Amino acid sequence: MFIWFAVLSVVITWAVFQSPALDYRLVALGAVLPAVETAFGAGPLHSLLAPTLTLVVVMLATQRRRLVRRRWLGLPIGMYMHLVLDFAFTRTATFWWPFLGTSFSPGRSPELSRGWVTLLMELCGIAVGVWAYRRFGLQDAERRSRFLHTGQLDRSVVGSKR
Repeated sequence: MFIWFAVLSVVITWAVFQSPALDYRLVALGAVLPAVETAFGAGPLHSLLAPTLTLVVVMLATQRRRLVRRRWLGLPIGMYMHLVLDFAFTRTATFWWPFLGTSFSPGRSPELSRGWVTLLMELCGIAVGVWAYRRFGLQDAERRSRFLHTGQLDRSVVGSKR
């Protein structure tokens, strides 16, 4: 279940911030990062603590380097987006770990516990991805290359009202 998280996190982040300097590849990476632990159940990456610590590290490591900061903020933003798109807040013990106790919510991770709904979410992610591909003009080789190499969207699509 990677498409749902990667695509929707990029599109939602773009809709909210519309920043041409943000690395949207890092947003997608941050959004799929918690899926790494799905084999073991929902753990620390599904808690509010992980993206918050990542945000603190990015803020401290990029002091007085505004453009570098703006680029790397995509990672914690993506991790927060995963929590939203995964409805992680519905599993309180894991979401608030370790503040409400040291154990995680029992059962499988949210990504694996939805059954056929997961397929619908992935199909929705593909549909939104097709829309975003067109909306961001990624059919143009130059724009696509810029996105793949820098993670940035063309300034002409960022912030424009179409």
